[in-house]
Amino acid sequence: MSSYEAAGVDIAAGERAVELMKAKVARSRRPEVVDDASGFAGLFDASALLKYHRPLLATSTDGVGTKVMIAQRYGKHDTIGIDLVGMVLDDLVVCGAEPLFMTDYIACGKVVPERVAEIVGGVAEGCRLAGAALVGGETAEHPGAMDADEYDLAGAGTGVVEAADMLGADRVREGDVVLGLASSGVHSNGYSLVRHVLKTAGLSLDDELPELGRPLGEELLEPTRIYSLDCLELTRSAEVHAFAHVTGGGLEGNLSRSLPAGLDALLDRSSWTPPAIFQVLAGHGGIAVKDMDKTFNLGVGMVAIVAADSADQALRVLAGRGLPAWVLGEVVQGSGQARYRS
Repeated sequence: MSSYEAAGVDIAAGERAVELMKAKVARSRRPEVVDDASGFAGLFDASALLKYHRPLLATSTDGVGTKVMIAQRYGKHDTIGIDLVGMVLDDLVVCGAEPLFMTDYIACGKVVPERVAEIVGGVAEGCRLAGAALVGGETAEHPGAMDADEYDLAGAGTGVVEAADMLGADRVREGDVVLGLASSGVHSNGYSLVRHVLKTAGLSLDDELPELGRPLGEELLEPTRIYSLDCLELTRSAEVHAFAHVTGGGLEGNLSRSLPAGLDALLDRSSWTPPAIFQVLAGHGGIAVKDMDKTFNLGVGMVAIVAADSADQALRVLAGRGLPAWVLGEVVQGSGQARYRS
């Protein structure tokens, strides 16, 4: 006899997962969230936007990439959701938008309620750190298409920015100061190369390398730093012209997207020391500097371009929020590229 359960889908497990995650999701709630009794949609009170003269809605969607494979192999699932939020909501803040809400989607080979609750709990915690609400999501069981311990997750977020306050390349001026905002590690990019290094170098996630001071798996699963509230506070306290979220493509590739055609960001590589994990990956993998540059954030997770007379104030604000930051470079005449000082 055939049935949905016989096909490998456990509806009861899905319902159990929902119950386990409710309290965690509630911690990300904002006052504008409206309950939908049906549970089919997430509702957000748009009257909150009436305070804006010309509100622009910003939206972003992303996933976590193959970092989920590290989480699965290491058996740690409570922080990968934070990574998802960082990838989605910190893209919104680049234009100056305040993240409002987010939804997530998890596909897995088998619903293990406790594991799903851990994943979603991480998403909810990330939303809380970003000041946004997790208003809904979906967990789908795909037996036969995915192994029982396999899962993937993605999400979408929405934010709002006043049109007159939108940040971007058009605001950048010669003489602006480029600030580097520290990453918490590898974040969520370059994990295909990370896994290649692990395989070719014979490294185990349980290895405790002296450079790291903790198991390699713990280091690689360090969650992505959430910058949203820090960046928003910076826009209120200093003259910020642009941000750049350093994700796939590295520092130069992402920062170039926030520069106008006639200006370059001239960066000083000696202004910071990348975290030890990058030295480990480069050394064990034999990765050339140019490949490290275009693959990883190398310790710079977000960049702020500020007016020269606001740089000191910006650094004070970030220091007060416990976020390491430093002068990374300056804006000079050029062709719209971020480049290192020779």
